[in-house]
Amino acid sequence: MIGAVSDTDRSAGSGRRSIGDLLRYLLVLSRPRFWLYLAGPVAVGVTYGIADVDGLFTPVTVGLAAYFLVPANVFLYGVNDAFDADVDELNPKKEGREARWRGDRLVALGVIASGALGLAAFAITPRVAWPYLAGFLTLGAGYSAPPVRFKTTPLLDSVSNGLYVLPGAAAYAAVAGTHPPAAALAGAWLWAMGMHTFSAIPDIEPDRAAGIRTTATLLGERRTYAYCLACWVAAAVAFAAVDLRLGALLGVYPVFVAWVARSPIAVDRAYWWFPALNTAVGTLLAMGGLWRVYPITEALA
Repeated sequence: MIGAVSDTDRSAGSGRRSIGDLLRYLLVLSRPRFWLYLAGPVAVGVTYGIADVDGLFTPVTVGLAAYFLVPANVFLYGVNDAFDADVDELNPKKEGREARWRGDRLVALGVIASGALGLAAFAITPRVAWPYLAGFLTLGAGYSAPPVRFKTTPLLDSVSNGLYVLPGAAAYAAVAGTHPPAAALAGAWLWAMGMHTFSAIPDIEPDRAAGIRTTATLLGERRTYAYCLACWVAAAVAFAAVDLRLGALLGVYPVFVAWVARSPIAVDRAYWWFPALNTAVGTLLAMGGLWRVYPITEALA
C-alpha cells in the first residue's frame, strides 16, 4: 500500500514538473523583456482615447492589456520560433535570454491557444477596433509563417512590423469609438519599422549564414543604421504633426541610432538597451495622454 502511494505521488510530481517546465518554457519563449512592446501601445492608446479617467480601467481596457501583455507575445514569438527553428541553431541570441524552439505538441498547442485567445478580443470591442485586431493576428502569423513569411523579404519584413502598433490602435479605437489620427498611426508605424530593422542588425551574420534575406542583410550594418535613422526622423515629423511635444519626444530615437552608429559600443549590446529606452518613451507618452484628461496640477494638488 505504501509503495503504491509512493509510485502515485512520484507520477503526480512528474506531471506537475512537466506542466511547470512547459509554463517556464512558454514564459521564456514570450520574451518577457519585450512584453511592453505590445502591451505598452495599449496603455498609450487608452490614455489618448479616453474622455476622462473613468475610462482607464474597464473590462475592455483590462482585457486588451491582459491579452497583449503575455498571450499575444506567446503567439507572436511562438510562431516566429517554430518557423525559424533551423535558423536559430546559428543564432547566439538564443543561448540564454531567448528560447530555442522545443517543438513538442504541448508547446505548439500553447502557441495556438494564445492566438485563438486573441479572437476573444473581438467579442469585447466595438467594430471600429476589429481591423486593427485582425491586422495584428494576420501580420503576427504572416511575418514568420509560409506562404508569405514577410520576414524573409527585404523591406516587407520592416513594413510588416507595424503590427506592434496595432494593439495601441485597437485600444484607442475601442475606447474612443473612432480611428486614431492618421498622422499618429503613420508615425507609430514608421517607429516600428525602425525598431524592427535596428533589432535585426545583430542577426545579420547568422541570417546570411542561413541564407535568410532581410532589410538588414540587404543593406549591411552601416546602411541599416541610416535606414533606421530615416524611419525615426520621419516618425518624429509625423508625430509633430499631431503635437510638437510628441515629435520632440520621438526625436530621441534618431539621436540614439546616430550615437550607436558612431560609438564603439557593439550593436548586439545596444540591442538589449532598447527595451529600457522604449519603456521610458512609452511611459512619457502614456503620462502625456493621462495628463490630457487629468492635468498634472490636479495630480499634485
